[in-house]
Amino acid sequence: MEQPQWLAHAWAELGQREVRGVADNPRIRAFYRDAGQKTEHHDEVPWCAAFVGACLERAGLSSMRSLMARSYLRWGTPIANGRYGAIAVLSRGADPAAGHVGFLLGETDTEIALLGGNQSDAVTVVTYPKARLLGFRWPDEVGSSDAGQQSELFDRALAHVLEMEGGYTDDPYDPGGPTNYGVTLKTFAVWKGIEITSRTRESLKAELKHVAAAAVRDIYAARYWHLARCDDLPPALAVFHFDAAVNHGVTGAARLLQQAAGTDVDGEIGPLTLAAVARSAIDDVLDVYAEVRRRRYRSLPHFWRFGRGWLVRVDKTLKLARDIAKATGAQVSSSPSHQKGPSNMTDSSKPTSKWWGESMTIWGALITGLSTVLPALGPIIGIDITGELVREAGQQIVQTVQAFGGLVGTILTIYGRFRASQPLEQRSMMIKL
Repeated sequence: MEQPQWLAHAWAELGQREVRGVADNPRIRAFYRDAGQKTEHHDEVPWCAAFVGACLERAGLSSMRSLMARSYLRWGTPIANGRYGAIAVLSRGADPAAGHVGFLLGETDTEIALLGGNQSDAVTVVTYPKARLLGFRWPDEVGSSDAGQQSELFDRALAHVLEMEGGYTDDPYDPGGPTNYGVTLKTFAVWKGIEITSRTRESLKAELKHVAAAAVRDIYAARYWHLARCDDLPPALAVFHFDAAVNHGVTGAARLLQQAAGTDVDGEIGPLTLAAVARSAIDDVLDVYAEVRRRRYRSLPHFWRFGRGWLVRVDKTLKLARDIAKATGAQVSSSPSHQKGPSNMTDSSKPTSKWWGESMTIWGALITGLSTVLPALGPIIGIDITGELVREAGQQIVQTVQAFGGLVGTILTIYGRFRASQPLEQRSMMIKL
């Protein structure tokens, strides 16, 4: 079953909830703005119609731009029978002006299930008595040229993600658990509206193994592409960010993007983040974003098992994004940063030099010198470091300690020389006695 684009936007907001007290949920306030309201009202103001209007507008359709639920009885075309994604208008109490509006997901003889806003103060799925139904509506025209271009870009990004994710896996080392086409069992269960229990787990796994391509597309569109605000990003960055959202989570990817864009990191992509992206050269943002992702991967406990594949994924996604940037004529910088080669298992984001005190080679040489050279030179410069030790423990212990120290120092020197990959830098150091 193909999902209407406005419904994908609605699914992307699933779980958004009013904030108790004087604070407001900024995502809910955005519904008023996107639905054509000049004022972004507080989230306590009834917002079911604002939610429907915002989803329609984001999909390229004109909404009623009204906060009155019943105004949607005048929108689009009336349809006698329910259709997946249709707008359903309900009555509310005895007040002939009051109502509720949402998107139809399914129906029985006595009930209808709606995905809607302001349902128990949140974006949720709720069933209502069919007796409250006032009518179904369907748009006169669907989509726009911009929406079509976004759909084409999403399909290209999705094809890449599916190639990276592969088919069904149930690796015990993978914290995501059973996964097919990158869709985890947990995500699939939420999409189905079924709780994972000992009774439902095996049946959900069996269904996940044979999940339909259309369902996979709907899940990725709603829970990643739209929720990560990829529609609001330049095409090349949208593709790279979408892949990150799938692999790092929507909030995690937002934080990584904000680091790359050099703006405040709060996990919420808003006007400040979008403005920072808009004033930056795309290739620069992509390069930094890629490095930030690599650092994030290296910090994970399972990097030893999945790290090489993760880094290859970054490289392939970066190449695709660069190709899209060239094709779309995106703004690029004159710096050579975008000429970087592919990543490897070492952290290329580290500084190009390091403090001498971090050099194993130097510490090895120091230990060797202190253990073997200083005891011989000590008496000449007036420092007798072995006399007391000789008197108490004997010359044999001293020789043993010196030999051991010399051996350790020599090993550290040789090992440090072979592992050295960065030049040294001077750094001031203060020692208090």
